[in-house]
Amino acid sequence: MSWHQKSVAQLSKALINKEISSFELSTYYLERMADSRNLNAYLDTLPELSLAQAKEADTLRAQGKAGPLTGIPIAHKDVFVSKGWATTAASKILEGYISPFDAAVVEALGMPTERHPHAAGMVCLGKTNMDEFAMGSSNENSAYGPALNPWNTKCVSGGSSGGSAVAVAAGLAPVATGTDTGGSIRQPAAFCGLTGIKPTYGRVSRYGMIAYASSLDQAGPIGKTAEDCALLLSAMSFHDPRDSTSLADSGEDYARYLHSSWSDKDQNKPLAGLRVGLPKEFYADGLSSEVAQALLVAKDALHGLGASVCEVSLPKTQLSIPVYYVLAPAEASSNLSRYDGVRYGHRAKEYSDLVQMYQRSRSEGFGDEVKRRILVGSYVLSQGYYDAYYLQAQKIRRIIAADFQAAFNQCDVILGPVAPDVAWNLGEKSKDPLQMYLEDIYTLSTNLAGLPAMSVPCGFSKGGLPIGMQLIGNYFSEARLLQVAHQYQLVSDWHLRYPAEVSA
Repeated sequence: MSWHQKSVAQLSKALINKEISSFELSTYYLERMADSRNLNAYLDTLPELSLAQAKEADTLRAQGKAGPLTGIPIAHKDVFVSKGWATTAASKILEGYISPFDAAVVEALGMPTERHPHAAGMVCLGKTNMDEFAMGSSNENSAYGPALNPWNTKCVSGGSSGGSAVAVAAGLAPVATGTDTGGSIRQPAAFCGLTGIKPTYGRVSRYGMIAYASSLDQAGPIGKTAEDCALLLSAMSFHDPRDSTSLADSGEDYARYLHSSWSDKDQNKPLAGLRVGLPKEFYADGLSSEVAQALLVAKDALHGLGASVCEVSLPKTQLSIPVYYVLAPAEASSNLSRYDGVRYGHRAKEYSDLVQMYQRSRSEGFGDEVKRRILVGSYVLSQGYYDAYYLQAQKIRRIIAADFQAAFNQCDVILGPVAPDVAWNLGEKSKDPLQMYLEDIYTLSTNLAGLPAMSVPCGFSKGGLPIGMQLIGNYFSEARLLQVAHQYQLVSDWHLRYPAEVSA
C-alpha cells in the first residue's frame, strides 16, 4: 500500500514507528500535488512553508512532545484564514488577500504556539478549492474553475468543499477540513467516496472562518474513514471565547466508542440495541433507484450488526429548501456587505465617487451565484417582506427541528441518502439554479436544526461513481455516529476503494 492510500491512523503509527518522517511524508504529498494540478484541488500552495512546518513537527517528535496527529499533512478549505497562505474563499473580490492571523481551526490543528500550546501539530499542504463563499453544490461557482472529481473528471466533485474532497480522494492529502452550511461537507464526501462529518452547531469555532450564513455554517473534517474523522474532530473541538456561538468545552474524545459495542445486549452484535430510523419522506419520488438500492444494502448491513430498523417521519422535509434559501441568503447579504473595496480585497480601478466605487468593486468581484443570493437576501429582509418571508422561515425552521426530536423518540440514528443521485456532469445543472438547489433536499434540514450528520461511502453506481449514505444523530451524538460508521466500515470496503489513477 502506498503512503497516499493509508489512513490518518495508519500514518500516525508509521510516524511513531519511525517508518517515515514528517518531512519525507510532506515531500511525498507535495510531489503528488505537483503532478495532479489538472484536478484543480488546490488554490494556493507554498511548499517551503509546508516543509518548514514538517521539520518543526519532526523536532517535536524527537523531543517527545508529539501527539497522535503531529506531522501528518492536512489541506484546509480556502474559507479558513491562514497566515502565510492566500485566503480568497474562491472569490475574485478577495484575490491575493493574506490574513495576519490563523482561523481557530487552523490554529488548533497546526503547530503549537504560546496561545495554543496543545495544538495538534499537523502540516498544512495548502488551501483547497471551493464554491465562491461556500455557495454551491458542485464547485462550479469557484472563480478559479471547478475541482475535478478523480473518479470521473467530467463530473462535479460536489460543493462547496469540493477541493477538499478531491484532495483526499485523489491522494493529494490524507485528510482535509471543510465547512457545511447546507451539506457542503457531506455531499462532496459522498460524490468522492469519502467519510465526512458535520458536527453539532457550535462544536467547532467559527473564528476566522469566512462567513456565509452564520447560524448555519459549521466546520468539520473530510477523510477516508470514520476513525480519521474522529481523530480530527477531537482536535478541532474546543470552547473559543472569540466565537459567541462556541459551545462549552466538554473534553470530548470522539473516538471513545469506536471499538466498543453499542450496548451489552449481544457481544457478538456490536450494534445490538441501536435503533435506526428510515424517514419515509427520504425514500420517496426523486431518489434514484441506484442510491436507494445502495442504502437498502447498507441498512441490511447495520441490521446484521445487531441494529433494529423502523420507519420514522420528517414531514417538513420538502420545506427545508425554501426555508434555507430564505434564511441563508438573508444572512449572506449581511455578512458580505463588508466587502466594499475600502479596507481589503478587490477595488475597482475606475470610479467617480464613493458609491460608484462600492458598486463597481462588488459587481466586478462577486460571481453570479453570490450576487443572486445577496439580492434574494436583501429582498427578504426589506421592509414589507421581512414578516412575510424571513420571519415565517424562522418559524418553520423551529418546526423542522421539532420534527427531528419527534423522530429521535423512536430511533437513535437516522439513515438516509446524502443526495438524490451520484455526481452529475460538469455544466449539466449550472444554468438552472433551482435544479441545483434541489440537490440539497436531504442535507439542508440538519443544518436548519443544528444537528450532527455525516456521509459514509456505501456503494457505487453502474457508471462507477461513489454513493454515500447519510447518518443523522441527535445533538452532541457525534461519537455515537462515528461508532456506527466505524462498525459499518469494519464489515464493508467501500471506503477502501480508490480511483484507478490513485491506486497506481
